[in-house]
Amino acid sequence: MAYDSELDRRVSAVIADWGTTRKKMFGGTCYVLHGNMLCGVLEDSLILRLGREKAAPALAEPHTNPFDVSGRPMKGWVMVEKAGLTDEALADWLLQARSFTEKLPPK
Repeated sequence: MAYDSELDRRVSAVIADWGTTRKKMFGGTCYVLHGNMLCGVLEDSLILRLGREKAAPALAEPHTNPFDVSGRPMKGWVMVEKAGLTDEALADWLLQARSFTEKLPPK
């Protein structure tokens, strides 16, 4: 699977000062915060770790889908299609993921 390098650049620009590490994963990219996966880009979608409490209502938002690369959706994660990622929406989604992920113990 290829990934949208322009979307990846946009994500990187928003989170540049957060202390994240970028890794290749799932055929796309993944960003890690304090050793925990935060977000990434897969094909032309943004993947986000929101936690179970926030992921369920997020799936009711336009352009969102469960994050599923294996036939079993990952709980607490969502995918947001590129069509739903204006600059403002991208920043908001990433802040939501950061809010959840920075509460996790470092790995």
